[in-house]
Amino acid sequence: MTKVYLKKKISRRVESGHPWIFANEAGLVEGEVNGGDTVEVLTHDKKFIGRGYINPKSQILVRLLTRDRGEAIDDGFFGRRLRQAWEYRQRIGYTENCRLVFGEADDLPALIIDKFNDHFVLQTLALGMDRWKPAIVGALEEIFQPKGIYERNDVPVRELEGLPQIKGFLSAPFDPRIVIRENGLQMEVDLENGQKTGYFLDQHDNRRAIRNIVRDADVLGAFCYTGSFETHAGHYGAKSVLGLDISEAAVAQARRNAELNGLSGICRYEAVNAFDALKQWSKEGRQYDVVMLDPPAFTKSRETIQKAITGYKEINLRGMKLVRRGGFLVTSSCTNLVNPELFLETIQLAAKDARRRLRQVTFAAQASDHPIIEGWENTNYLKFLIVQVL
Repeated sequence: MTKVYLKKKISRRVESGHPWIFANEAGLVEGEVNGGDTVEVLTHDKKFIGRGYINPKSQILVRLLTRDRGEAIDDGFFGRRLRQAWEYRQRIGYTENCRLVFGEADDLPALIIDKFNDHFVLQTLALGMDRWKPAIVGALEEIFQPKGIYERNDVPVRELEGLPQIKGFLSAPFDPRIVIRENGLQMEVDLENGQKTGYFLDQHDNRRAIRNIVRDADVLGAFCYTGSFETHAGHYGAKSVLGLDISEAAVAQARRNAELNGLSGICRYEAVNAFDALKQWSKEGRQYDVVMLDPPAFTKSRETIQKAITGYKEINLRGMKLVRRGGFLVTSSCTNLVNPELFLETIQLAAKDARRRLRQVTFAAQASDHPIIEGWENTNYLKFLIVQVL
């Protein structure tokens, strides 16, 4: 097996268990290097660190799969890891719909698997993991006997690994438009064309957090996508709900979700540019009891973090101005490069400019089926905040 020896001064991140070995951390490479192959990683003085897959075309040269020298990387390895991931979800109460595998946090770097009841959506985001796709699919079939498995590898990050963007069935074909149950509601999920894997399971718990503040309230939801927060608001007793999203297809699906739950008379949707609407309506003096903001990630690059912060500050300032005094702002960020402290600081700067005082109700991360590993920034990405606007 090819051996990769790290430079003498390796990062504390590697020593503390992080599975990424960057190209500039590697010194001597002993043996043939073929992208996707399993290699051993050792310190400069030949102490075993772990075993993982290599890709010389990637900035992340090696992603470690195990630190146990006696553990082989084979089909059985992936079956064991999937069972461990499933046992964790069951122990914490996520059994029907959940993120079954959350990459590095489940010791399966660059692998995402979402479970939608009896259907599964898979993403293999690095060359080495992509090579093991047949073993992963086989393990899913053995453990769950699923009704269907769909591949959503239509993501640009794969191109950094020299992989094509693809999507399609990894099982016998099935209707990719399914209905799941969440918090007592029925929600339509489009596994084939929906964003990411078809539905944002990471906000599962946060959607319940609005149940008290929306009761008898006039609610505005910006960047509503398929109306998951808005449908919950209607279900929890909102007087009226208006959702905004630029996508006609998303708005059409949001309307179907309202209809599925008997909420068409309460939940309305408009296909408009939410940025423009927030700006214009705040100037017009429109007011709501609750404003909910759930925008897409504003940046995936450290070079444009400042632009992302400016964007978050702007939409939250506009959102606050649309909230009646004593009402509530519900706001999220899924940009992992904006850490929780920076996000809260940005919200406070927006409040200062809006001349509003905020009282924090709750501050949370993603649902627990997306586990966070301390010190691994990519596992702690979602910020969810509810504040009273005074």
